[in-house]
Amino acid sequence: MLIRFAVAGLCAGLVLDASAASVSVSVRGSDAIFLAGRTDLTIPPANEAWTGPGDFLARHSGPTPEEIRETLPPVVLVTGGDVIRVADPAVGGVSFFNGLGAPLFGPGGNGPAGSSLSSLGGISGYLGPQGPLTGVFLTDAVPDGSTAAPATLDFRPTGLGIEFASLSPLLGQVFYIGDGVTSGGDFQEFVAPAGATRLFLGIPDGFGFGGVPGAYDDNDGAYRVTIGVNQIPVPEPDALALVAVAAIAGVGLTGRRRSR
Repeated sequence: MLIRFAVAGLCAGLVLDASAASVSVSVRGSDAIFLAGRTDLTIPPANEAWTGPGDFLARHSGPTPEEIRETLPPVVLVTGGDVIRVADPAVGGVSFFNGLGAPLFGPGGNGPAGSSLSSLGGISGYLGPQGPLTGVFLTDAVPDGSTAAPATLDFRPTGLGIEFASLSPLLGQVFYIGDGVTSGGDFQEFVAPAGATRLFLGIPDGFGFGGVPGAYDDNDGAYRVTIGVNQIPVPEPDALALVAVAAIAGVGLTGRRRSR
């Protein structure tokens, strides 16, 4: 299978071809999931204010130690009906507070709930753990708000939670990925909706993780995830070794039975 991986951000539009079944992606703390597909916006320098008719991210009123400029999230090209899984559990950490480094949140975010963010343009809001790895499926069109944003999915314990086996989000619906596995170690599936051509990976953030999306200008760190399209995750090396040992043992026992 050929998977094309498009790197979005400061080098938006660059498309790399890879003949592998999976692609490793780095998702930075500045990769705003609400800017997915927004090639129509100009992101101002970190020390300047956003301008525009409403489609912009909230920033700190003064400079931050990091002075991070928001970036367009990376994208994997897909087709409607594709089944997306992580090939290896996502790793890494992102800091959401003034000052470089700790405390860091892992890909699963902080706590089972605590974030409630509104929609932006044609991208839905987000409800669930604070600051996790998330995704959103889009068509080739720019989600500029000309089409209303879909309903917000609820990943709090009172809603969908984060232990689902399979999820089929709509176009434009931000969905929780986390590390891509359940607490029992099962790989979760994310099914691309009809019409989808792109899967964006990014971070949901806002002041206090609530309200209007934003507050990316003091984020640092990154999550690292390997995305597979229509691929069954390969067991860990230790698990493969155990399977091989069991198979060899089985062959030995069969041989002895036959010799008798």
